Amino acid sequence: MIVWQGNICLLEVDAIVNAANDYMLGCFTPNHACIDNVIHCSAGPRLRIDCRKLMTQQGHREPTGKAKITKAYHLPSKHVVHTVGPITQGWEKPRADLLASSYKSCLDVAKEHHLKSIAFCCISTGVFGYPNAPAVEVAVSTVMDWLEANPGAIDKVIFNVFKDIDAALYTNKFKMLQKEAQTTDPQ
Repeated sequence: MIVWQGNICLLEVDAIVNAANDYMLGCFTPNHACIDNVIHCSAGPRLRIDCRKLMTQQGHREPTGKAKITKAYHLPSKHVVHTVGPITQGWEKPRADLLASSYKSCLDVAKEHHLKSIAFCCISTGVFGYPNAPAVEVAVSTVMDWLEANPGAIDKVIFNVFKDIDAALYTNKFKMLQKEAQTTDPQ
């Protein structure tokens, strides 16, 4: 697991993760800086067409915590895994269970499609309002637990961050994990 700061649309991995809304059709607000809009604009219109087909076949909006996969079209990645994270604006307490489910669902979809590398955006921390620090804890612990339960299924996990605050939080989390590993390792 690594952290990388920059535009997720530039990564050459098997799949990048899109923090989608429950319609899964992308953001329709021109020039909006959300990850959903950035990915859809970069991938091109066929991504939205694929998402519309998936949603028509499904017959209902995408539930929070679930994931779907499409081709990536004009992106250097091969696929886009779309997940709907929890909206926490107005909630008394962030839904860690739903956020964890989003990460697990993405990893499960990647495994089902024999993908070996995946890059996660910061799910739900943007316009969905999930607090950044707790989101990092959920993301890292969920991915670590999933990788431990599915050895060899995925070789490379990237936590892609855009904001400096997220870069600092992930970097500090990884330093803490490294320090914990050194204190528990007798060597």
